[in-house]
Amino acid sequence: MVSIKDVAKEAGVAISTVSKVLNNYPNVSDDTRRKVYEVVDRLGFVPNSVAAALSSKRSGRIALLIKLNTQTQAIDEINMQYISGAIYKAQELQMDVITIFYSMVSDMNVEELTRYFTAQSIGGIIIYGMGKEDKVLHQLIDNGDFKIVVIDAPMVNENTSVVTIDHKQAQKDVAAKAIEGSDVKSILYIAGKNDGYVTDYRLEGIKEFADENNLSLCIKTGDFSELKAREITFEYGRDMDVIVCASDLMAIGAMKALIDMDIFHPVCGFDGIILMGYVGKQMHTVRQDFAGISSAAVSELDRLLGGESGQKIVLEHELVRLKYEDIIR
Repeated sequence: MVSIKDVAKEAGVAISTVSKVLNNYPNVSDDTRRKVYEVVDRLGFVPNSVAAALSSKRSGRIALLIKLNTQTQAIDEINMQYISGAIYKAQELQMDVITIFYSMVSDMNVEELTRYFTAQSIGGIIIYGMGKEDKVLHQLIDNGDFKIVVIDAPMVNENTSVVTIDHKQAQKDVAAKAIEGSDVKSILYIAGKNDGYVTDYRLEGIKEFADENNLSLCIKTGDFSELKAREITFEYGRDMDVIVCASDLMAIGAMKALIDMDIFHPVCGFDGIILMGYVGKQMHTVRQDFAGISSAAVSELDRLLGGESGQKIVLEHELVRLKYEDIIR
């Protein structure tokens, strides 16, 4: 049986180029397109069953590439919202979608990863949770073989868009809300992972907020871990006036530590996950519409697959103080 690899070798082009031609991508020259189709006809190549099944889809097949949070035993609500939002929008746009967890491909180099996606007739990818140290994903974006949308990472080029919120401003907004009406002189800030783009944005926000309000600032790295935030709070929280956390899970860990120490300080989080409603202390947080963000990413990927150029899309955030009554149904 003739494979797509055979077609690519005979035509003298990359496998991804054959895939682009067969999926009618716009960014392929007429000469290359004619050469690939000539080889396809001559060798009698028939696309695999996956690709054939996709022929009735308007926009083709896309992949959701997701990094799971391994720092907690709590249900990963954020990624579940991402997946549900993407699937709903993909169905609406008649796009076939598969979910791939990063642990499945983390040992691949960029050539292997490209072949992996191409073999599954993937034309577009949404990347969730990409960090600064994910070099293979950076190369994948730079190579331009796929249309890509990244969530919360500063990657915009001809084939790549980003969907995000204004993390810097959101961090300033929730910190201001947490200290409202309080005599605060010092902040313990528990940051996320060092290689995270959102960590940098939120750090920039809290530093600017502290400078603008003449507050002393103690910064510690919590790695988005509830346990680590709890340990940091035990060590540093007693002498600080307010604890600002770069995630809700860390805010929960900080608040529980304060309760164990029989101390009250304002604590705020970031994300707006349902677990915040069960804590009972009604902490302020930034609510992100993760399903909406993912839905917007699918719509943007559809636009890229239609031949448009990459862009940055900034969505709105909301400040909330979740109560148990807000989350039960």
